[in-house]
This record gives sequence, C-alpha cells and structure tokens, in this order.
Amino acid sequence: MMANKAMPETEEQNRIRFQVELEFVQCLANPNYIHFLAQRGYLKEQTFINYIRYLQYWREPEYARYLKYPMCLHFLELLQHEAFRRECVSAQVCKFMDDQAILLWQHYTRRRTRTLQPPDTPAPPAPPAPPQQGPPRQQS
Repeated sequence: MMANKAMPETEEQNRIRFQVELEFVQCLANPNYIHFLAQRGYLKEQTFINYIRYLQYWREPEYARYLKYPMCLHFLELLQHEAFRRECVSAQVCKFMDDQAILLWQHYTRRRTRTLQPPDTPAPPAPPAPPQQGPPRQQS
C-alpha cells in the first residue's frame, strides 16, 4: 500500500489559510480573547502551543505589514512563555492587560502626531477674537 503524500495546496487554499491565520493572529490583540482561550484550556494544549509557535512567522516584515493591530505581535510573543499562559486564566490579569492596551491606544495617536510633526513647524495662527460689542452707532 502506498503512503499518503500530502497534496500541495492550491492557490485558493493558500489564500484562505493566509486569511484565517491573519484573522486569528489579530484576535490575539484582544486580551479578553486570550482570557477566553485560557478559560477553555486551549493554552494548556501542546497542539495549540505548537500552533502559536508556528505563527511566529507573522513577526517577519513581509507578513507583519498586513496586520491592522500590531499589538497582537506582542501578545503572540508573550504566549510563548508558560508563565504568561498560566496567568491568562485570571480575570484580574485579563483586566490589567485590557486596561494597559486601552491606555496605549489612547496615547499612541497623540505621541505619534508629536513625533511626526517637524520641530520648525510654526504653530497655527490663533483665530481672531470675536467682537466684544456690535458696530458703533451713528448719532443723529
């Protein structure tokens, strides 16, 4: 009997696998999703740990450019550590990660705007002050 040889993926199968893996990796930017996975025991399964290890290729620039939520790469890295996976079951840890992510997102735009603004750009002129009184009246 012949051994089963793996059939090469078609272009369509490759595209679908890319989309599924992209979506999953981006879901990791949500600490509540990581907490969900931990509560259901996925973070303890060796097959899941191997899958997380496999997904490290998303850190490469040629793949990372497709990510809309780059914070997912940070969580993907943290999920490599057993201690982090163990702590993700805790609701308090999840809340802390969520709070920290929100703080980062709130201040990211402001910091980025300041960083990208050239230092010699003059401040925009102040708008003219509104008149304090109406136009002068003519006396008759």
